[in-house]
Amino acid sequence: MDMNTATQELLAPHPALAADSTAFSLLRPVRALSPVIFASAHSGRDYPADFVAAARLDPVALRRSEDCFVDQLFAAAPELGAPLLLAHFPRAYCDANREPWELDPAMFEGTLPPWVNSASARVGAGLGTIARVVSTGEPIYRGKLPFAEAEARVRGCWQPYHAALAALIAETRAQFGTCILIDCHSMPSAPTVYGPLPDMVLGDAHGTTCAPRITRIVEQSLGGFGYRLARNDPYAGGYVTRHYGRPREGVHVLQLEMSRKLYMDEQRIEPNAGMERLCVDIRRLIAELIGVDWGFLR
Repeated sequence: MDMNTATQELLAPHPALAADSTAFSLLRPVRALSPVIFASAHSGRDYPADFVAAARLDPVALRRSEDCFVDQLFAAAPELGAPLLLAHFPRAYCDANREPWELDPAMFEGTLPPWVNSASARVGAGLGTIARVVSTGEPIYRGKLPFAEAEARVRGCWQPYHAALAALIAETRAQFGTCILIDCHSMPSAPTVYGPLPDMVLGDAHGTTCAPRITRIVEQSLGGFGYRLARNDPYAGGYVTRHYGRPREGVHVLQLEMSRKLYMDEQRIEPNAGMERLCVDIRRLIAELIGVDWGFLR
């Protein structure tokens, strides 16, 4: 068996999990009204008991990697006429915004297969497909993991989520001639090496993953609500944005990062007084995007 065949077999969903939807929810409108779809890969909070038991961190610390409550912020999408795809599994358990096999060899017992990507900057930072640390930098595990554990998570979480996302994109493009995916995320409010963060960051991989006019439309909408925005700095788009964003093939992806201080207490992992306002504004954004005549993309 050559390496390509072996890789294809490992990427294929396990037969027992191929039809499993416990990894995600796809919330559909009664009727899709536009080519706009929404997805949240990082708001999942179904923590397996054995994962929590194996972690050296308490449950609150584990949750600091989540894009907490983003699923709730975008909950109005199906009602307004747009599908919403939500991962149930937490980012600290398996990160769907990474390649399927970005793994840190230091985390695992024995030698990893040669096709594993262990050289990416994300792996070096401890934030591969199976994260070594939470987003605040604390190590997750007490000891090393067997590779079989990573394989089970990729097969049971990453693959079903991406199969659903790819199918939704293809279905939307077939229906409308194009597809616009808003990949929804949140970001810590603490200043970075780049300085204080704005309220929101729009990431289109520097104009390569969606038509520039889409980015401008979202920018004008959110800016009109009073939010301070940036483009691609410091978040230009992760795996989902760069992998699926192919404007020449009719698929446009824009990553939206929202500062958590807008809507939650980051230490207690609870919504704050800003949650209601942001929900209203996101609802307005969704409605505006659904109301756009996207014929120019075709």
